[in-house]
Order: sequence, then structure tokens, then C-alpha cells
Amino acid sequence: MDTKWLEDFISLAETRSFSRSAQLRHVTQPAFSRRIQALEAWAGIDLVDRSSYPTRLTPAGETFHAQALEILGNLQATRNMMRGHQVGGQDMVEFAVPHTLAFTFFPHWLMDLRKRLPGLKSRLIALNVHDAVMRMTEGGCDLLIAYHHPTQPLQISPDRYEMLSLGHETLAPYAKAGSDGLPMFRLPGRPGAPAPFLGYASGAYMARLVEQIIKHAASPPVLDPVYETDMAEGLKAMALEGHGLAFLPASSVRKELRAKRLVAAGTSDYELTMEVRIYRERPEFARHVKASAQEVWGVLQSRR
Repeated sequence: MDTKWLEDFISLAETRSFSRSAQLRHVTQPAFSRRIQALEAWAGIDLVDRSSYPTRLTPAGETFHAQALEILGNLQATRNMMRGHQVGGQDMVEFAVPHTLAFTFFPHWLMDLRKRLPGLKSRLIALNVHDAVMRMTEGGCDLLIAYHHPTQPLQISPDRYEMLSLGHETLAPYAKAGSDGLPMFRLPGRPGAPAPFLGYASGAYMARLVEQIIKHAASPPVLDPVYETDMAEGLKAMALEGHGLAFLPASSVRKELRAKRLVAAGTSDYELTMEVRIYRERPEFARHVKASAQEVWGVLQSRR
């Protein structure tokens, strides 16, 4: 059994909605439903009454819910205990970073940070947005780097965690350049000739930001969804092959823009600016304060 199934089930018990829980867990609704079904197959009994709305737990599900909460609590307590015994790697700063930032922003940012901290040792833990946040709140990393946009704030308590801004990133549409140097596809498209659209999977953090762009565009785009994936690098690869246009972070396409392999596929009306933030647990709450992580935070604070 995957412990993520327990987290999924607890979320469903709280929201009473498959769609809402899938959104919170940053997975597609079909994928979320399959995970709940897998948990029920493991338990050997129905845990969810799907005949009612809002969704209700069966009597067995109610019993299992209490047990799931206790199981996850005990697992986390055990993990924290083991981390307390950890001897090696005390000088290794662990960063939890969503996949998109791990491929784009993080390498360049870390190189710049090492100019100030030449001896810095780091470990990158690349996850989806939800799991990256969970990694921090469960004490599984020293620092979290993530995007922030006012319409899609992360559920991170400012009382327990503090934040610094690392800069800003633009999300915009790009497409392969044709022989004339112009984009093969361009927004807004038109009825009868929609723009082939390479999109993020429903429930992904970036998918919700793209929805905001489309929602507020002065000229609503006419799109033909032809492909989707959770990862920006996957969309970029498809765009480079000419399959359609994709909304990508500017940092992920620097080389391709310089080489004129990709070009902007829309005006600034189809762009959105995100903030890149770094988070840590406040020292007064921290279970394990690592000197090297404190040093990183001090350097970042001094740049403000």
C-alpha cells in the first residue's frame, strides 16, 4: 500500500468531493479516483459511498478514517525520531522544489548562491507542488522553493513558516518557429482554425495559472487541446517538435529563444507573472535546525 493513498482518503473525508480533493492533491480526478479504488482493493471493502452527493464514507470508511489519521501520525512521529538520530549529511542543505522550478530556475539560482557560499552542499528533492509542500511541513527538507500567485496561494501557515522572495517569473505561450521565423501557431486562434494546445494536466498547479490567463484574456483564445502532461519540460519538448503551442516559464525557454527554435506565440495579454518564493520553518518551531541551512537563509536575507 502507498501511504499517499491514505493522504488521498483523508482529503476525501474532509472535502467530501472527488474533484476538490483531486485539485488539492494536484492530480487529475481520474487518477485520484483510481488511487481511492486501489486503497479499497487493498482494504477489501468499500470505504466510500458513491451513491450520494456530497460523497460520504461508508461505516467501514469512517472506522478506517480514524485509523488512517493515527497511522500517518505515527509514521511521521517515527520519521522525525529517525531524523533526530541522523548523523551523516548534517552539512547537506535539502531543497524541496516542484519539477518545473527544478529544471528551470533552480540550477541557475544555485550557481549564483554558490558564489556567496562556495562550500555549499545541496540535495534537490523534485516533487509535484503538493508533495513539495508536504515534504516541508513533515520536516523532510530544510527549504522549499515554489511559485506564488495571488489567485493560487499555497496553504502554508505564515505563523509557522517564513518566506523570502527570490524574484519573478513570466508564464507565456511559445511555439516552434517556422522557416520565416514566425510562430507556427499563435493566439488567439480563430473559429474554424483553433490553435493546437499543449496543456498541463488538470489539477496541476501550472494548469490553474494557465486557466487564469485564459479567463482574463481580452480576446479569449480558441484552442484545440491535443496533448497534456504534468511537466513543463514535457510540453516544451512537444512544442519544439511542432505539435502545438504551450504556456511555459520564461526561464525554461531561454536557450530555445536565443537559438530561435521557439518564439513567443501571443501578446502580453496572454502572460502572467509569478513570484518565486523560498520558505523555511521558523527557528522557534523547527524540529531540526541545520547550521548550513541557517547560513543559506542569512545570505538570502542580506540580499533583500
